[in-house]
Amino acid sequence: MNITFIGAGNVAWHLAPALENAGHQVNEVVSRQLSHARQLVSLLYDARPRTNLNLTDSPSELFVLTVPDDALPDVCSRLVLPENAIVVHTSGSRSLDDLNGWMQVYSDVPARTGVFYPLQTFSRSQNPLDFEGIPICIEAADPDTEAKLVTLGQEISSIVYLVNSAERRILHLSAVFACNFTNHLLAVAQNLTEAHDLEFDLLKPLIRETFRKALLAPNPADVQTGPARRGDQKTINTHLQMLADQPRLMEIYEVMTESIRGKRGR
Repeated sequence: MNITFIGAGNVAWHLAPALENAGHQVNEVVSRQLSHARQLVSLLYDARPRTNLNLTDSPSELFVLTVPDDALPDVCSRLVLPENAIVVHTSGSRSLDDLNGWMQVYSDVPARTGVFYPLQTFSRSQNPLDFEGIPICIEAADPDTEAKLVTLGQEISSIVYLVNSAERRILHLSAVFACNFTNHLLAVAQNLTEAHDLEFDLLKPLIRETFRKALLAPNPADVQTGPARRGDQKTINTHLQMLADQPRLMEIYEVMTESIRGKRGR
């Protein structure tokens, strides 16, 4: 399949090489910042960088929107497509109806629409990931487009699901808790240790074991440990006293403690 990427950020950095490695041709990378498009193109076989969203001369059949969620309406309003194009976004929170609506309002030619959502965290600072074990969530406006996107997903991943927009929002919300908030808590832990001249590396075996147990357990709650889990109010009070000069961290500690105890988060 001939493919154009619109956006050269984190998702495109990993997805474009994965599709090329599966035998597809990425023809173009479009970005507001030409330097970003050029950086991604340097990872690809024969793609060209561009900034113009008038793509009527494009040889591509599939156009993958990998721009931030809040930029999608503006990009769609300026996007000019060739006939018979398939347009997909990779967003966890934007619905297929959103994309359909933008295409109906702004596109001069009919476009088939879909969602190709890889459920993973991506960073441009790392080498392109192997997609074999990354879930791909597919949704499409018509059966033919759905079949093409499912086939495309199966060519790069062994985990491909049909997921509607409401289900994808739940997955995205869950991912924020599992990934973004968890990573933030690790950063908080590093800040606490380093503020007291302690090595964050001392916590890494604990972190590895925590994730190992959580991923193996039927429910991570089954392997929860710590003062909140065992009702150790004396230790909890000591920790809160230690955080007295950091009210935001104290609030996080209290909310998490109450959630573990079952007073919140159900």
